[in-house]
Amino acid sequence: MQPPYVVVNRWLLSVCVLSDILGLFGSQDLAYNMVFRLLNTYFSRPEVGSTPTSSTSSTSSTSSFMTQPTPWCLVPPPSTWQEWSTQHEVAWNWFWDNIVRLLKAENVKPQVQMNALELFITQLSPADLTLLYRNIYKKFFELAPSGQDYFKQSLARLDYIADQILVMSLEMYKDPRGMVRRISALGLRHVGYAIPTDLFPPFVTAAIDVVRSMTTVDQAESAFRWSLTLVSKILVRSINEGSTVVMKAVNTNQGKSLRRAVALAPRGQRNMQMLNVEVGTESISPLYWAIETGSHNVAKAMIIDLLTIRADRDNYYYGNEALFTRHPEIIEKLCLDAPVLLWPLLDGLIWRSRFVSQGTRRVNYYIQHLVQDADGNMNQALQWMADTRDPKLITHPIVVVFSDLMWSRLVMYHFLTGRVCFFFTLIIFVLGQALDSEERVVIFICRAFIYVGVMLYLLIRFVRLWVAALRARDFVRITRWLSWPKFLCSLKEISTLMLLASLITMCTQEPIFWCFNHQSDTSGPFSNSCPELVPEQQKSYQVVSGFTMLLYWLLVMDVSIFSMHIFAYYLVIFQVLTEIALFMTTLFFLVMAFATSLNALKHQIPALSGIDSAALTLLLISLKLFSAQNFAELEASVWVFVVVCIFMVLVTAFLLNLLVAQVSESYSEIVQDMYGYARLDRANVTMSTIRAGSKSWQRFLTNLNFAEKLEFNEGDIGLAGGVSLAEPASDNPTPVDRILRFGGSTSPSKPWPEEGTITEEDRFARLEKLIMRMGKNRKKKKRERENSNNESESARGSEMSEDTDDDGEV
Repeated sequence: MQPPYVVVNRWLLSVCVLSDILGLFGSQDLAYNMVFRLLNTYFSRPEVGSTPTSSTSSTSSTSSFMTQPTPWCLVPPPSTWQEWSTQHEVAWNWFWDNIVRLLKAENVKPQVQMNALELFITQLSPADLTLLYRNIYKKFFELAPSGQDYFKQSLARLDYIADQILVMSLEMYKDPRGMVRRISALGLRHVGYAIPTDLFPPFVTAAIDVVRSMTTVDQAESAFRWSLTLVSKILVRSINEGSTVVMKAVNTNQGKSLRRAVALAPRGQRNMQMLNVEVGTESISPLYWAIETGSHNVAKAMIIDLLTIRADRDNYYYGNEALFTRHPEIIEKLCLDAPVLLWPLLDGLIWRSRFVSQGTRRVNYYIQHLVQDADGNMNQALQWMADTRDPKLITHPIVVVFSDLMWSRLVMYHFLTGRVCFFFTLIIFVLGQALDSEERVVIFICRAFIYVGVMLYLLIRFVRLWVAALRARDFVRITRWLSWPKFLCSLKEISTLMLLASLITMCTQEPIFWCFNHQSDTSGPFSNSCPELVPEQQKSYQVVSGFTMLLYWLLVMDVSIFSMHIFAYYLVIFQVLTEIALFMTTLFFLVMAFATSLNALKHQIPALSGIDSAALTLLLISLKLFSAQNFAELEASVWVFVVVCIFMVLVTAFLLNLLVAQVSESYSEIVQDMYGYARLDRANVTMSTIRAGSKSWQRFLTNLNFAEKLEFNEGDIGLAGGVSLAEPASDNPTPVDRILRFGGSTSPSKPWPEEGTITEEDRFARLEKLIMRMGKNRKKKKRERENSNNESESARGSEMSEDTDDDGEV
């Protein structure tokens, strides 16, 4: 809290803000100068105020920091005031004297320089800007040829980078505080890009030289040099401070490098070194950076390391809490950018005991952060995983556990209540259409209930959905000119909309309403026959009512979601129906093609006279409903008979067999994942039914009791945030305990002892080294053999020459 006696005016508040931003630089000379350069920029602005002087900044008394308008962020802690000595006073006075000295030494007028630099930039034409960009890189590559290895992008991208340099150099005068944050964030990204800091000085020199050659105004060149130098210094400082061993391991994309990087980290800080790197007020997550840059090997190693349970005699260390606190949307991030990393994350949330008791094994599922968020509301993890439409992911053991808990304890009863009401309206609708015409009063009551209760409810519901979609502009673009509401992208909603349209049509054609004013003593009340009711109208009502009945039964089929086996079977049927729809489309094309061809032939066959009769005959032939006796009529014309035979061969021998093959192949593919697809639909129903913040939701969380710590084994109280279940011992054999236990010191500041586990990556690395060593040894032996052969041949040649010389002498 700010002490009440400290007066904080605008310039002092600026000092505090900059001290927070660049606090980690305060002990070094270079950063010390950077802070006061920024302060000078602040003090030059009219809305901030004047620069302080030494007379207002320090005194010679030991209570100077208590009486002067000192920034509260620079006030020593009250606990040290009793220990304040003359040495402290000397240091305090030296501090403020240096502030004044440095600000005067800068002798910079930022407002004048900003105007000069802004005028220079605005006067540059597009051609001048392009020339400026090209010359900067040309000069830079001359000063630092190695920079070409890092600037390999297109010219458009390089021009964009150079343009941002001009923008930042100008914005440093206008908004220094915001630019410090932006530059710090940019520096952290450069850490991920592994840009050497040695390239910044030549780049700044090249840019300043090019600007100097394009202007004769000294103030513009001086302004550009001052701001760009400050930007580069902040960038270099951010890169140096953010270049941790973890970020360097991300650039290698090797899990082994990451394990070496965190091996010496204190056990109490090991998790955060993989989740957070801070420079000033900006931070970056090494895990997210590894995901975004495609370094999935390192990201996987991070997730496995975070979700590995380690223990000493005092505490358990588990990165589950740190991971979801730092990244509550980690599931969504992985679903969108790296679905392959979801499996190690979900596996890490499960602990299985290696001990078996009565044929079962104890399993702890740490599902707290998959069920609720930090505020206790419903987490969207299940919806994010359902949106991937991955049937294998949704059947992961931990997803099955927490989705079934939500379904059985929270959703099932609400869903069942809605289905019972819908089934009741179906019974009323059936009674209104199936009762004998003598039960006129009952028929009228049933139909009136359907129109008033069901039709109006559906009408109001869809009006609200349409209004909400229009307000939120929640549409899916199908074509360039056609958009479709997102809530109508499901088969259930489309069927419900068709049901509403059918009920409205039935209401407009209802015979009882048309004959309501023509009741007689003989016909009685609520008659459905009168002279004004034409037969065509009554027939159309019957067709629409039959279609509505089919829609009702189609919608009531989702009650099968209570049984995954039945629901999966229905989903398989709907998937296979797509192949049948393709068959019917092709059959329709063939029927119309051959019907028009037969109509063009000159013949006197009644069954093929006209396109409609020919199409009906060909359809009966393809369905094998055309009698053999009628084939004699087709033999009256040879050409007609030939065309019909060709049609039969195409349909019977080719199209039907192709349908059988497609249905078989489609079934063999879908049957493996049918339970997964069923769970995907149940997940959507679960997330659409739950009402976060309701009493039932709070009661559900209370029953789960995530605050209670779970046992690992008997008497071993472990970690909270999950549920404990038992599974058959044969499902997942676990010969090795997942918890890594260590002896020795239990201090959180000590690193973990070296782990003796060997990963598959280490095994492959050892195998690769062994193969390379064997290859080198083979080559070495081959060279030694060749050398020995050459030496023996040379020795033999020398002996022969000696013998020849001896013979000549003789």
